[in-house]
Amino acid sequence: MSTTITLPNATIRQNVKSSQVASTVRPAGKTEESLSHWNDWPNTYAFETEDEQHTPIELTVTGEIPNYAAGTLYRTGPGTYKVATDNGKGFAASHWFDGFTQVHRFQILPSTDSSVSTKVYYNSRRTTDGMLEKIRKSGRLDGITFGQKHDPCESFFKKVTSTFKLMLGSPDRDEGPDTANVGVTLSVNMPGLPPLSSLGNNNTESMTLTNKTDASIYQRIDPETLEPIGLARQTILHPDLKGPMSAAHARTCPTTGDVFNFNLEMAKDITYRVFGVSASSQKTTILATITDAPAAYLHSLFLTTNYVILCIWGSHYAYHGLSLVYEKNILESIAPLDPAKPVKWYVIDRSPAKRGVLAMYHTPAFYCFHTINAYEEPSATVPGETDIIADLCGYDDLSLIHRFYYENLMSSAPGALKYTDGKGEKSRSWLGRYCLPSVPKTADGKKRKPRTATQVFSAPRAVSLELPTMNPTYVTKAHRYVYGVTDRGSSTFFDGLGKFDCKTQSTIFWQQHAQTAGEPIFVRDPQGTDEDDGVLLSAVLDGYKGKSYLLCLNAKDMTELGRAHLNTVVGFGFHGTHVPSQGVGKFNALDC
Repeated sequence: MSTTITLPNATIRQNVKSSQVASTVRPAGKTEESLSHWNDWPNTYAFETEDEQHTPIELTVTGEIPNYAAGTLYRTGPGTYKVATDNGKGFAASHWFDGFTQVHRFQILPSTDSSVSTKVYYNSRRTTDGMLEKIRKSGRLDGITFGQKHDPCESFFKKVTSTFKLMLGSPDRDEGPDTANVGVTLSVNMPGLPPLSSLGNNNTESMTLTNKTDASIYQRIDPETLEPIGLARQTILHPDLKGPMSAAHARTCPTTGDVFNFNLEMAKDITYRVFGVSASSQKTTILATITDAPAAYLHSLFLTTNYVILCIWGSHYAYHGLSLVYEKNILESIAPLDPAKPVKWYVIDRSPAKRGVLAMYHTPAFYCFHTINAYEEPSATVPGETDIIADLCGYDDLSLIHRFYYENLMSSAPGALKYTDGKGEKSRSWLGRYCLPSVPKTADGKKRKPRTATQVFSAPRAVSLELPTMNPTYVTKAHRYVYGVTDRGSSTFFDGLGKFDCKTQSTIFWQQHAQTAGEPIFVRDPQGTDEDDGVLLSAVLDGYKGKSYLLCLNAKDMTELGRAHLNTVVGFGFHGTHVPSQGVGKFNALDC
């Protein structure tokens, strides 16, 4: 069945075939009461799974997964959010971002026989067992979280001491590598960290795998067994990177493999240190120090061929960051978005000249969770100068991150119906493009005056996406297509996948009822010539069967090619990365 919906400046093309609708198979052991799900779209199972698969098992493949997709797909993010405790009360995380990390590995092996399908093997492992053991004994979760609702009777002194222990301290050498909840993004062969041999790991392959989050901490994990190997603070890269916060989405140069990020220190003064880690020398360089920006929760940043762009959008910490001390969680420490405060865009030189901040631009207020891509092009107005084009998923306020409490997301939760019916459009993204015109060749100076950036377009929410991905060969280049998950109101959570065309501002959707898809990962067809020649890989929950499968879509028209079926549930994670069969020892430009 094919339908076309026309909106102002946008067209939706749906490609949902009636033959693809899943049959209604009730999960074994579930009562009718527990199966009362909003819009008959069950998703609860993937929020509370405790399943692990330490030994790789072969999955049943239906349809086709092309040979060029061979390699390893890694996924990271929450598994369960509950812990049985010794006091009998139990513990449950409040917010999806605080769920306990589990890493998943899909190994795709090419077929040498055209009559035999590609083989897929799967294994998974929690990477937080040490933390879970502490919670089991104490009945609580200490330190800074993203959105955990803490005991209101806890003393201020106790909040201060436990918070600053986490903010200022380093991982205890006596604690295990599984005692921190680090699991938002993954990096392959991240430079600057100690070799595996120094951590007592005997893996002889040249590939490393690193879990990252919005704090300035890293977790190294074994790329085959997924066992945690070690924890490290950003100070291991450079002693000045001593602040507690950073971006989970660092940026990787597609040419050199160099990694770029920032470190935010909230002491007497607010200080952002934007840094780069060289893949060739393994050395870290501070590219710029910014002290005239408010402390803000920044999940991602931008990178072009010659610049790092740090965008300070409207998620400012209250009281210059001191709110983190009292609230002990990021979400409640962020002040409401103030429409009167402009977004600040800092353009930083990443060339060997090390010219620091070249310019700062202003745009009207917005919030962003995920940046998409940025690139340079000749100035549209001044010959010989350069403009920066930057794409992102934007919001008018902070509704999105407040939405992600488990009680709002789980289809069987009592509060889901009330929240979903009233959440409104503001918790859905709009895809926006901005232009930072005429980047100067020399720094504007310490007393720099803000320049004006412009919004090129803002796509309607009905055609916009989240968890955006793209063809990695187009990172820092002009791109046309963006892929991501959709939220069109069919579910309490995400409800499909989409391909957004930046040229036409139209979207092709893949959606099937009660099938909840995760972030799509683009795998390029090496024989292809077009930007969208390739496939998408996404872990999907079949809400009726209570089981997951790895979905393979044609990235050009969003039609289904094949599935690899599991007899278990893959938790709703955040992000992942694909390592091609020939990619060991290399990097992926979309490792963020």
